[in-house]
Amino acid sequence: MSIDLTGRVAIVTGAGGGLGRSHALALAAHGARVVVNDMAADGANAVVKEIVTAGGQASAVVCSVTDRQAVDEMVADTVARWGSIDIVVNNAGILRDRTFAKMDLDDFQLVVDVHLMGSVNLTKAAWAHMRDQGYGRIVFTTSSSGLYGNFGQANYSAAKMALVGLMQTLALEGERHGIRVNCLAPSAATQMTQGLYSEHDLKNLSSDLVSPGVVALVADDAPSRVILLAGSGAFEQAHITMTCGTFIGRAADAAAKVQAQWAAIADRTNEYVPTSGAAQYHHEVNHPARPMERIGELHQPASR
Repeated sequence: MSIDLTGRVAIVTGAGGGLGRSHALALAAHGARVVVNDMAADGANAVVKEIVTAGGQASAVVCSVTDRQAVDEMVADTVARWGSIDIVVNNAGILRDRTFAKMDLDDFQLVVDVHLMGSVNLTKAAWAHMRDQGYGRIVFTTSSSGLYGNFGQANYSAAKMALVGLMQTLALEGERHGIRVNCLAPSAATQMTQGLYSEHDLKNLSSDLVSPGVVALVADDAPSRVILLAGSGAFEQAHITMTCGTFIGRAADAAAKVQAQWAAIADRTNEYVPTSGAAQYHHEVNHPARPMERIGELHQPASR
């Protein structure tokens, strides 16, 4: 079954090349009208030309996702021109790799500003329109570096994992408004990844092999709260799970008991994906190993 995005309006950031270009072309090929956002005018205009030549509709907007006013104007102009905004693909990003000991904090801040706050700026600008029309599809670009760590990428990893947390909450808040929010963790050969992969691996890491995942994540029947991994034509899903753990309670040697029971705490038998952050303390307050007579002694925390 083919995914039909005819009539949908999409904004793709960092779309003048690499993954963003592939995403924009794929969305347009499925019928979407695409705003190609990039800081490089030549790249953005070239992608628009590709889309138009193939019979699609597209426009270029040159601005940084860190420029909140420019992003707000991009969204307002898109709605004025095409009547809606249905799809947001937050793809823009940069790298400033160094070990944490040698990393300048300005480079740490810059990476967080582009990846995290850039995504926040565009999503916030589009959110009200999506909420009012009762429909929206948002994709954040996370990374295996954020999910699993990567040497020399403390700034990038922190920003990418922050996007997962943002996705989790916005998916909950957007559910009743028809807004579905997901994350994509791509593996692709782009300008950002030069030097990170071997020549052999690069041959199989075309960005075009990732973009079908984006199309699936913005379709009418798309899921929500999914972390989709994609690369070399393969697709997987990551989960943030919680083990059943163990109960220790109030004890003078509680810390020692925690240390002694790492294996039980880490046992992944019957681990599960919590529906929200509140599931953690509900599990803890009602832990099956807790003596029933002590439950009333506990006070449920207001939040975490």
